[in-house]
Amino acid sequence: MSTQPPAPQASAAPAPPVAPTLEQNAIGTADLVFFVVAAAAPLTVMAGAAPVAIKMAGQAAALGYLLSGLLLIVFAAGFTAMSRHVRNAGAFYAYIGRGLGRAAGVGSAYVALLSYNAIEVGLLAVFGWFTGAGFRDLTGVRVPWWAWALAGLVAIGVLGCRKVTLSAKVLGVALALEALILLVFEAAVFAHGGGPDGPRFGALSPEHLGTAGAGGMFVLCVGAFIGFEATAIYAEEARRPERSVSRATCIAVGFLALFYTFTVWTIINAYGADHAQTVAKAATGTDMVFAATRRFAGAWAADAMHLLLITSAFAATLAFHNGATRYFYALGRERLLPRRLGTVTARHRSPAAAVLLQSAIALLAVLATILTGQDPYAVTFLWTNGTGILGIMLLQALAALAVFGFFRGDRRGLPAWRVVVAPLASCAGLVVLIVLVCRNFGLLTDAPTGINIALLAPLPLVFAAGPVVALRIRRRDPRAYERLTTVDAERG
Repeated sequence: MSTQPPAPQASAAPAPPVAPTLEQNAIGTADLVFFVVAAAAPLTVMAGAAPVAIKMAGQAAALGYLLSGLLLIVFAAGFTAMSRHVRNAGAFYAYIGRGLGRAAGVGSAYVALLSYNAIEVGLLAVFGWFTGAGFRDLTGVRVPWWAWALAGLVAIGVLGCRKVTLSAKVLGVALALEALILLVFEAAVFAHGGGPDGPRFGALSPEHLGTAGAGGMFVLCVGAFIGFEATAIYAEEARRPERSVSRATCIAVGFLALFYTFTVWTIINAYGADHAQTVAKAATGTDMVFAATRRFAGAWAADAMHLLLITSAFAATLAFHNGATRYFYALGRERLLPRRLGTVTARHRSPAAAVLLQSAIALLAVLATILTGQDPYAVTFLWTNGTGILGIMLLQALAALAVFGFFRGDRRGLPAWRVVVAPLASCAGLVVLIVLVCRNFGLLTDAPTGINIALLAPLPLVFAAGPVVALRIRRRDPRAYERLTTVDAERG
């Protein structure tokens, strides 16, 4: 009897390859705190921005930082409650979309992209400016600011293409050093009696908030905390995000509120409460803080602060670069931007296409500053950060309202103060500050009305583009529309 070989069985069709995603379980609570506080850049804020706040509002500056911190702590209570249920690299976009509807979510996504990129390019320019000035003062050699900015851009691009844990290590070291030098300055001031008039607690009196310029000051005060929402941006890459995001946010905002308030109060006392504003008006850039450091702590501390200011600005630029690329990634993944942006590399799980795009935008901003001959600090930094910070404030107000909307029908076991009272109170507070900032925007930019309008106009325009895009997607692909703002880490 002849036998025939068994017929080959049909093999199952190979499963389609799974596209790599951002690396999960990569960063913990401490890493998130480093990202957030480094993005806030305490030394850059205190040396580069606090003198401007003192110039605008005098003694009210210290209280401005404290009140801004308290308001954002209230905001964070609701914001972190929602982070337990929404984990998306486009944090504001996803939160607002879930709480206020997809159209508002898409509009907020474009505002977030504009704001993060504006802040990042401004920080890159001021990094080059700080580095050029510090290198000149320490060595006597003049190197153009833009050469340092371009070198920094290359380094940030390389780090952005590597594993996210490498950026966390860099930011952690930079943060520790810049916080240390500010503590040295503060200790030196009080070791010498607290300034010419001794410690003056009257600088924290609410009566100073009536000072002309206090309204515009809040764009700098609130802006000093910008970046703390990055805890939610990294939720897809965090270990135990339901706990680590909330903890990191509270630790970061609380630390910054106390640290900023105490440091600004120390700067005011170093010159005398009645004279600090006069000194700030006469000073240029970081001169006010450097001069006080040299006087009370010595030349070595001022030189160290020069160097650490450079690393602080670099760390802040890197942190905002990472934040901007993750928004590009989230929107590319959900087809609100070209699909290529929503991919990551197989080796490092980094959004390389988004990194390249963001780097190209920063490069164009540096080139524009060079070709127009503008001041990288007074124009590129202050103007772009004014727009970016106001954009983030708008997103925070919308996100607070979205938290209320998300939990309105079901509090999911959370107390009313956290998902009803805190969101509504912080939204109201942020709206008041936004109005004050818009009315006093010219005090920050020192620019004509036409330029101020041009700096503010993009925010409502890009937000209005959101509903248009969302409705277009709904007409063309209803299933894709239903996925908008609903892609979470656990579902991809």
